[in-house]
Amino acid sequence: MKEPLIIFSPQGMLGYGYPLSSFERALSFNPHMIGVDAGSTDAGPYRLGSGKPTVSKEAVKKDLTPMVRSCLARKIPIIVGSAGGAGARPHVDWVLDILWEILKEERAKPQVIVVYSDVAKGWLKKKLFQNKVKPLGPVNQLKEEEIERANHIVAVMGIQPYLKALEMGAEIIITGRSNDPAIFASYAVMMGTGWGQAFHAGKILECGAIAAVPGTASDGMLAFLFKDHFFVEPANPKRICTPLSVAAHSLYEKEHPYLIPGPEGILNIQEAQFYSVSDRRVKVEGSSFEKAKELWIKLEGAKEVGYRCISIAFVKDPLMIQAKQEWVEATVEATESYFERKVKLLIHARGKGEMTVIIEAVAPEEELAKAACSWARSYLMHYHYRGRKATSGNLAIPFSPSDITVGLAYEFNIHHLVKIDENEDIFEIATC
Repeated sequence: MKEPLIIFSPQGMLGYGYPLSSFERALSFNPHMIGVDAGSTDAGPYRLGSGKPTVSKEAVKKDLTPMVRSCLARKIPIIVGSAGGAGARPHVDWVLDILWEILKEERAKPQVIVVYSDVAKGWLKKKLFQNKVKPLGPVNQLKEEEIERANHIVAVMGIQPYLKALEMGAEIIITGRSNDPAIFASYAVMMGTGWGQAFHAGKILECGAIAAVPGTASDGMLAFLFKDHFFVEPANPKRICTPLSVAAHSLYEKEHPYLIPGPEGILNIQEAQFYSVSDRRVKVEGSSFEKAKELWIKLEGAKEVGYRCISIAFVKDPLMIQAKQEWVEATVEATESYFERKVKLLIHARGKGEMTVIIEAVAPEEELAKAACSWARSYLMHYHYRGRKATSGNLAIPFSPSDITVGLAYEFNIHHLVKIDENEDIFEIATC
């Protein structure tokens, strides 16, 4: 590769925004592909369980429109991974609806390919019975009843579905839940860069300009890839990349300091070297990739656990702050006992000079959750903690009403790996 393969990531999350001036500057480098990550588990289980998007329609449309226009004009592909936040079918279809609006306004009919990552419960039960499912991290062995209780189950795709979509002539690819670096690495691998370089560059690009100084997910990053090395540079001239900022982001959200696992194998950055080649650009070389002998795919699932009601308050009395453990334990025990263990009460208390207290009640019915939250707030308001002198209320409450219902509550109940057999294809690819 005498000339670099140029990949542009306008932002770290679709809907987070980016300066149009940065976007236009990045286009002046004539990128060969634009990719954007659109999802994460960072927002918790609610998005996957409910099927609701992480960001607003207005933000997604505002960010996606310039990308679509540019890709159509330049005839380069655009890839959106983990669409809608959690990447289940409702999220993907939600992003597709926004895309159709944009294409209608642009009077364009490009080749759009969608890749769904939803997992059928029957298929997963079969894998469970075949002992081809194992926990990912400190979680319990998966049980059939947890599969049934999950509202949505998604598999985290690697580069293979992207490669198939690109081979089908896709101009725009919208996918379900995805390994973040795979969004960018897929195109780089297809075009002949080394796997280590492709996946390491993808690791940097996935978060937009977070690897820059100052870092942000609301701005873009460019990668210039060759066979055995690559360069990264922020799209915004007001930001810079340094060896430290790029190396630090290479460790972002990873358990191991230099081994970064994915569906197809492990990216190894132990021998990676980071050099400044200008005041804004960093060269990375030495990354390698060990392909997996067996294909194990990560699964994510979320289930309903009841209704939630919360109350927010502040505490400034140093004696009460000092007695935190006492009143937390007393309030939880008194509330759960009063409601005959039909509710789950949590108290989140953080801070020293001024403590923020969040009372959280979860119950099978919404009215019961509201009742428990209200009862716990009142109990804590007048609780006589150790050293208490005044008899006025203990809590400063900033909102009226003080108890806020937030609807159904969810928790992740599937965080496992499933073995994919040879020639088995679990991702649904459709031409739109």
